[in-house]
Amino acid sequence: EVRLVESGGGMVQPGGSLRLSCAASGFTFSDYYMNWVRQAPGKGPEWVSRISLRGGQTDYVDSVKGRFTISRDNARNTLYLQMNSLKPEDTALYYCTRGWTAPYDYRGRGTQVTVSS
Repeated sequence: EVRLVESGGGMVQPGGSLRLSCAASGFTFSDYYMNWVRQAPGKGPEWVSRISLRGGQTDYVDSVKGRFTISRDNARNTLYLQMNSLKPEDTALYYCTRGWTAPYDYRGRGTQVTVSS
């Protein structure tokens, strides 16, 4: 059974940092591109970042470039998202998905990130 379990969300003040994790199981993690996607209240899903099989290639939506860093540890079957200089507009439910592009076949339940003073 494929499982993706996110953690690390929380409430933080503007300018703060969080590190999200996504623990993967039930499939060969290193065989898949992985992504972070977010969904703000009342809005549709927004792709945030993608990482290649061994982590050598990363891509980001323009709004997070220079602030967020995606990484992976294939030995631990874990995906990460380091988020710095957080802004209120980063508030959303963040979840991980596997695959090159949407539509994705599996996603986790997500972890809530709230940026507020």
